[in-house]
Amino acid sequence: MTKRRQLRILPGYGLSMGFTVFYLSLIVLIPLSSLFVKSTTLTWERFKAVVTSDQVAAAYTLSFEASLLAAAITLPLGLLVAWVLSRYQFFGRRFLDAMIDLPFALPTAVAGITLVTLYSDSGWIGRWLAKWDFQSPWLAWRGFEESRWPFEVKWFPGVAYAPLGVMLALIFIGLPFVVRTVQPVLQDLGHDIEEAAASLGATRWQTFWRVVIPELRPALLTGFALSFALALGEYGSVVFISGNIPLQTEIAPIKIVQELEQNHYAEATSIAVVILGASFVVLFTVNLIQRFYARRGMA
Repeated sequence: MTKRRQLRILPGYGLSMGFTVFYLSLIVLIPLSSLFVKSTTLTWERFKAVVTSDQVAAAYTLSFEASLLAAAITLPLGLLVAWVLSRYQFFGRRFLDAMIDLPFALPTAVAGITLVTLYSDSGWIGRWLAKWDFQSPWLAWRGFEESRWPFEVKWFPGVAYAPLGVMLALIFIGLPFVVRTVQPVLQDLGHDIEEAAASLGATRWQTFWRVVIPELRPALLTGFALSFALALGEYGSVVFISGNIPLQTEIAPIKIVQELEQNHYAEATSIAVVILGASFVVLFTVNLIQRFYARRGMA
């Protein structure tokens, strides 16, 4: 009887599941379903023409490229920050730990304005880059049909109003997700496993790559997926520093807002459906990988 009562701390299964499904449907499922329903008001030919137009295709390309690069850069940076906060005691550690959460509380528009203030031609850093005639490179997708090598290097003046500035904004908003995903796992891992590996003759790098990283792999995958998915839909921190130049620095969320401002709701939802589908694919793939490693660890 005691065990059965402990399993029923919350209301019964039917009532708990009912409330869960109700709120999940109200907050997530119904809004997402309405997005798909609205996009179906367009014919297939019109839908295909909208999502494959040159301007929208360029926006998709930049969004995916910048999001992928930002997530890839954020992953080792977030791991490094989480490692320092979890493994070392130093003056100002609590302040640094609190600053990691700043992008969560800071309005994204403020972050975009701050980056423009730093990296524009008249900004604190951008003015020096302008004196040096700094050109930021960007490895842009060009398509398989044009060349055997599907990428080409494009050069943009400065950092602001260039793809590099877009990537910096996405790194800024994505770093806390990696840190807060990896840090609790590192804290729970403790030093015992590292000391055991050292007592068996493993070097520091062997301990890190063969002992610590396998334990952090699920958290790293989750942090990467969250950072990438968030970057795909980021708008506020990018709208200022990107410059919104069509076919060059315009990302997909900005294109969606432009369509909404012109009262093209079906076209806007069509563009959003593609981004939503890509986010689902990324999250589903990461979930499958995590399950694979979980089953492998249990075997």
